[in-house]
Order: sequence, then structure tokens, then C-alpha cells
Amino acid sequence: MRPRSRPRVLAYGPLLALLLVAGLLLPATTATAADNGTWGVFPTPPAGAPMTERAYFFHQGGAGTTVSDSATILNSSDRELTFQIFATDAVNTPAGGAFALLPVEQRPRDVGAWIALSPGTATTVTVPPKGRKDVPFTVKVPQDATPGDHVGGIVALNTAVEGIRQEGRVQVGVKRQVGARLYFRVPGPVTPGLSVEDVKVSRSAPLLPWVKEARATVSYTLVNRGNVVVEPQVAVSAEGLFGRTVLDRPARELKLVLLPGQRVRLSEPWADAPQSDWVTVRISAGATAYPDLASESGAEFIAVPWPAAGVLLVLAGAALALLVLRRRRARSAADDGEPAEPAADLAGTR
Repeated sequence: MRPRSRPRVLAYGPLLALLLVAGLLLPATTATAADNGTWGVFPTPPAGAPMTERAYFFHQGGAGTTVSDSATILNSSDRELTFQIFATDAVNTPAGGAFALLPVEQRPRDVGAWIALSPGTATTVTVPPKGRKDVPFTVKVPQDATPGDHVGGIVALNTAVEGIRQEGRVQVGVKRQVGARLYFRVPGPVTPGLSVEDVKVSRSAPLLPWVKEARATVSYTLVNRGNVVVEPQVAVSAEGLFGRTVLDRPARELKLVLLPGQRVRLSEPWADAPQSDWVTVRISAGATAYPDLASESGAEFIAVPWPAAGVLLVLAGAALALLVLRRRRARSAADDGEPAEPAADLAGTR
């Protein structure tokens, strides 16, 4: 799998094109060179080599140092392409945690701001059909750089609008961009940190219990509170009344690169969830690279078949009302069967 290019949108008005910031771009799925099939961005191969063994850029350097490297833009198409090249910071998308690079309009504040492109590529770069262009750059680490991992990327944004679609009253054009990741570590104390927070459970149960399965979704937030990249693994478990195990999913890798300071919202589907139980759900997180790193959080919920419970309440209410009515009738009948007391003869009283 390869990092997918993400469309960019342009809203066309009568006189100008307005770039709409889509927020987070370039979700990546594996550690391979960034390529969308038409063009790619990857570390420049050694002299004389057609390709590179480096999937991404990996560098390190202390505060005040400068590191030089080069990115290669490969045009696999049969036409000339012009790109805007820029460096930026990486983030995780809030929902799902995909790796993403900020758009060109958003100013980088971390490693993206440390990167300077060569003067000849500061604006645009034109790459011939089936050709390539090498883009040198330098990373100058500031004096106040904090120890740990700083993650960003080198991005090639196609300057051509590749299509237009209608969205309401606005015509929307699409641009694409591809970026190669850049990992930079500043030496110093390494402090991995990971926490599980805000565990919640939502349920969907059938109207008639046990006719079909109930379903649930367990959602939670993972937060990287350290200064290094973490690839989390998560285990999900749940216990019912008396400690019965109702869910047990062993720890597994999420194939997620959680960047320092980032938080992501994730969810776990749960088929055949309990329909009548008091359940405690636990999310446990760790990382293979850091065996001592562990966090756990949980939530409780009561699984009640409310429609069935409602019917039972109605039936119980009806039975109680019938019982009260019968007692009243029995009491009334008993009262009618008692002999009447003679009335006083008031007329004969003097």
C-alpha cells in the first residue's frame, strides 16, 4: 500500500479562484515512497542509482545543527507537470488517526518551519514527461528545539486543476498533492507517553430481545503525551455480572503512527453485544517498542432490553390493577352481605 494523494478543492467565483482549506491532507498507510501513480515524492537516490532504498526521510541533529538532503519529484505521466513544492508539519487526523500533512495555506510551526528549499525551487518546479527533478533542502534545527521526534514532510502540489464538480451553488475544482514523510529526532531525554481516555459505549438492540443480535460500538481516545512517535497496540475486554468474560480481544497493532502531542478518536465494533447484563468495558494500550508503556481506561453500561422491559412493566401494572379491583369488589360484596342495624325511632322520643 502507498500513501494516497488527497484532492484539494478550488471554489471558482466570477473573478478569482479561492483555495478552500480542506484541513488535513495526505493520509498515509504504509512505509513506502509517496506516489499516486502519476507522480511521486521520495528521498533522492545516490548518484547513479535509479531508485532509493529510503522510504522516508530520517534524520537527527542537535540544536543549532544543519542537515542537508534532497527530495526527488518523479513524473510518471506522458505530459509535463508543474508543482508547488513546500515543507510542512505532520499531524494525525482526529478521527481514525491517519498520518496527514498540513495544507500549503497553513503555516508550519515545527519541523516544517525548520526546512528551507533551494532558491531555485522556492516557487514552482516543472518536471518533463517520464522525467524527474531533484529538490535540495536543508533542515536547520533551532537553538530552542525540544528533544524528541519532530515529524513533517516535503510536498509536491500539482498546480493544475484536474477536474471541476458542482457543490450546491459553487463550482469546485480539484487539485492533488503528494508528500514524503520526514522524521527528525533531536537528541535528549526520550519520554514515551500514551494514555487511553474518554471510553464510551453506544448500543443498538432489537425491539424483541434475543430474536437477533444486539450491536455496540466502543469508542475511545488515544493521546500521545510523550516526545517520541508511538505505534500503539490496543486490547479490548469486557466483563459482565459476577466477572463473566463477554468480550476478549487480545492486543493488536493498530497500524497507526501516533505523533507526539496528538490525540485521535478510535472505535471498535462489537457484534453480539450483551442484551441483559451489567458490563464493564476496558481498553488497554501499549507499544511494542516501549514494553513499560501501558495505559488503561474503562466504562460501564447496563444492557437492558427496554422494549421487553416496558411490556413487562405494562403487564405487571395491569396485573396489579386487576388485583386491586378484585379486592375492592370482594370487600364491597362482603359489606353488602352484613345485616343492617335498626334505625332509632326518633318519633317516639319525648
